[in-house]
Amino acid sequence: MPDNNPTEIHERTDIPQSEKDVLEKKKKEYHKQDQGGDSYTQLVKKQFKKNKLAVFSVYVVIFLIVVAILADFLSYAKPLYVEYNNETYFPVFKDYMVDLGLTKWDPPELYNVDWKDLDDAGKLQSVVWAPVPYGPNEIDLTARLMSPGGDHYLGTDGIGRDLLAGLIHGSRISLSVGIVAAGIAVIIGIVLGALAGYYGGTVDIIISRFIEIMLNFPVFFLIIVIVAIYGSSIWYVMFAIGLTTWTTEARLIRGEILKVRNMEYILAANSVGLPNSKIIFRHVLPNSIAPVLVSGAFAIAGAIILEAGLSFLGVGVSATTVTWGSLVNEGRTATDAWWLAIFPGLMIFIAVVSYNLIGEGLRDALDPRLKD
Repeated sequence: MPDNNPTEIHERTDIPQSEKDVLEKKKKEYHKQDQGGDSYTQLVKKQFKKNKLAVFSVYVVIFLIVVAILADFLSYAKPLYVEYNNETYFPVFKDYMVDLGLTKWDPPELYNVDWKDLDDAGKLQSVVWAPVPYGPNEIDLTARLMSPGGDHYLGTDGIGRDLLAGLIHGSRISLSVGIVAAGIAVIIGIVLGALAGYYGGTVDIIISRFIEIMLNFPVFFLIIVIVAIYGSSIWYVMFAIGLTTWTTEARLIRGEILKVRNMEYILAANSVGLPNSKIIFRHVLPNSIAPVLVSGAFAIAGAIILEAGLSFLGVGVSATTVTWGSLVNEGRTATDAWWLAIFPGLMIFIAVVSYNLIGEGLRDALDPRLKD
């Protein structure tokens, strides 16, 4: 009798090529079924893609990150490319190199020259400006509180700074604070939660009591105290938020490790004499980390709100640093300038909602009960 197993295809000259293609396709399907179908990662991706809002939010976050990375090419007070006195300059790249101490402007007076005045006077042979030809801290007192339109697409603030330039460059600060602060919180939470869950006993009691103490502190006011003591700096804000918001991750990872630490593969690892550090980081954490990834997305959103709140109160980053929160604060003193509150507030809303939707999408995708 002929063998109908699709995994064995015998090369015969009397079989048409179309039938060979069909048999080859069946062979691949057979192997896929034999290997148990999709992997866990593939199932998570497939489930995540079903959440259209979460997928759209990923694209929104990617767009915001790209804007933050390319901020100087989207909004800058100097040209991107210019020909002056028969010399070619790329001021954006030149400023990068100067800030790194790798080169200097030659001649030196070009460092602080007003390129716009030179362009208006027709002294530039060729020039290419950024889409928004203003810097975030470029002051123009003749253009105070201009409404959206004209040269300033989203208007200006009380000292003539372009609002769109502030939003573009402010995305760097707000997103950086959110990602770095959440990263610090997740790392601290994972380490302390893993120690508490794996070792148990006295270690678990001490860490659990410490978590409870941290939960009883008013986090926002604790961050204000830290920033007030050590000064207004983006790094202090990042560390202050990260050092005070790790408790959720610690409790999550502790609970997950309590579930897996007595499973057979952990007992087997202990029986062969593997060190505890290797068991925790190679066997326990990889099987317990999923809920923390979900919490991490929510933590980024929370950190962005905290930074915006601190900047709004004037106790976050330095006064010369433009952030979304500081722009909202500008709107508080100019009640007629509605654009100063609407546009920065909208950016905060979009970023926070996007990260929250990504977190919800990950939570649903990682839930095995939702598998089709």
